Amino acid sequence: MSFLEHLEELRWHIMRSVLALAVLFGLAMYFSKEIFHYIIFAPGRPDFVTFKWLCAAGEKLHIEGMCITSIPMKIQSRFLMGQFTMQMTSSAVIALIAGFPYIAWELWRFVKPGLYNNEKRGSRGAVFASSSLFAIGVSFGYFVLCPMSIAFLANYSISDMISNEFDITSYVSTIAILVFGCGILFQLPVVIYFLTRIGILTPVFMRYYRRHAAVIILIIGALVTPTADPFTLALVSVPLYVLFEISIFVSSLEIKRQKKEEEKKQI
Repeated sequence: MSFLEHLEELRWHIMRSVLALAVLFGLAMYFSKEIFHYIIFAPGRPDFVTFKWLCAAGEKLHIEGMCITSIPMKIQSRFLMGQFTMQMTSSAVIALIAGFPYIAWELWRFVKPGLYNNEKRGSRGAVFASSSLFAIGVSFGYFVLCPMSIAFLANYSISDMISNEFDITSYVSTIAILVFGCGILFQLPVVIYFLTRIGILTPVFMRYYRRHAAVIILIIGALVTPTADPFTLALVSVPLYVLFEISIFVSSLEIKRQKKEEEKKQI
């Protein structure tokens, strides 16, 4: 196809993706009350599933202090358009999260015709891997980072004269950044895989700069976590470093696969 034909093909893929997001956005807006009650505000209640798991684990391990009995905070709206803006924001984020697999599939459909057969075989399962890692990242952000951050910050106090009353803008923005941000950050192994395929990164290079990567991960963790407290920073940085080590392993597998293909060609 010519350049203009490629642009036309890309336009249709983008239009279908936007249409899917618009439908999901509309559904999220329609069920916004249920979404706020059962999803967005859920990590801020002591009966959240993560707190139940922690309490049960503490009882089995005979460790005191793992049960969250109260989260002393109030959520207020101090801006005229605060609630409406957060309804729009939360609906947009939910649409992006729910529509991510479809968007990844549309992107793959656009790229696939331009690949050679060996490239198609090597990239098989990329959409599934990317969507799975995104789902794992979103789940980690929602079920681990969000409740832990809220419980820590809501119970944190430097004086009895200060009560924790958070604005809905701050609360929803924090939830959105943690959840969606973790979903994007968990794409690291997929990104490393494709960078290895095109020869930009190698496992030797990543092992050599492992210490530098640890510092960069801490910086990324600080940027992703809006609260920027050490507890939340550790919760983000440790899984990211584990993903980095997994990425080195994935890169090593890809290098071995490339060497085997080269040996077959020589034979």
